[in-house]
Amino acid sequence: MKNLFKILTLSLMVLISGQLYAQEIALQLYSLRNEMKEDVKGSHQLVADWGIKYIEGGGTYGMELEAYKNLISGLGLSMIAVGADYNQLKDNPQEIIDNAKAFGAKYATCFWIPHPSGQFSDEEMQEAIEVFNRAGKILKDAGITLTYHPHGYEFKPYGKGTLFDKMLVEANQFEFNMDVYWVKMGGGDPLAIMKKYPKKFPLLHLKDRAHGTPGNTNGQGDVETNVVLGTGDVDIRGLIKQAKKVGTKYLIIEDESSRSVQQIPQSVAYIKQVLGKK
Repeated sequence: MKNLFKILTLSLMVLISGQLYAQEIALQLYSLRNEMKEDVKGSHQLVADWGIKYIEGGGTYGMELEAYKNLISGLGLSMIAVGADYNQLKDNPQEIIDNAKAFGAKYATCFWIPHPSGQFSDEEMQEAIEVFNRAGKILKDAGITLTYHPHGYEFKPYGKGTLFDKMLVEANQFEFNMDVYWVKMGGGDPLAIMKKYPKKFPLLHLKDRAHGTPGNTNGQGDVETNVVLGTGDVDIRGLIKQAKKVGTKYLIIEDESSRSVQQIPQSVAYIKQVLGKK
């Protein structure tokens, strides 16, 4: 009887652990920005048809808020994250909280720190860390997690590492939504970073990069170098496995290329294959 109890207890622990560390596939709606201009409802229907249940966005594409919320809920879609403009975080974080809560989102992501092109400095990084920690505390108290999405320019050398290392170490009220493509573009190793800071990434932007694409630290790139996950030079398989290991909640596909409608379902299939869901 004791052995049976132990087996049942162990089985329950494994089940609970599996639920806690389950990864969900999401889509950054910017991937369908061109399609949205022509057909908002049809574009969201595509997302549902691909078997994706979670979306990252924050706007309503010209629709009234309640009508848009009814649209996405009717398709079985849930908004997990909204955008967080840097200046809003500085001056009025409550606006971001209100927007997130309107959609029922638990995350708000800042995608860009304003700076002169190609001239991101130590001072700008220090200010951003202070802004994110201050606003992050306000958002956290409201039940929203602030995350930062690196864009490649944060990989200037700093001390024994980079400015991004400085941010990772000093972030105590915010977390990260790492765009693995832009980390690669900036010269970073997204998998090594994730292993070094395993608890910093509740969200990941999965975006693969065509082989032979030159990197840079100015945050700019050719969107046509976005390829189907698992076919480029970013270790997407390793990142998915690490995400599963450390409990990253959402694997967010972002495909900015003109082929996104064709590529996204292939990327969904790849993630499922790596996760063993297929």
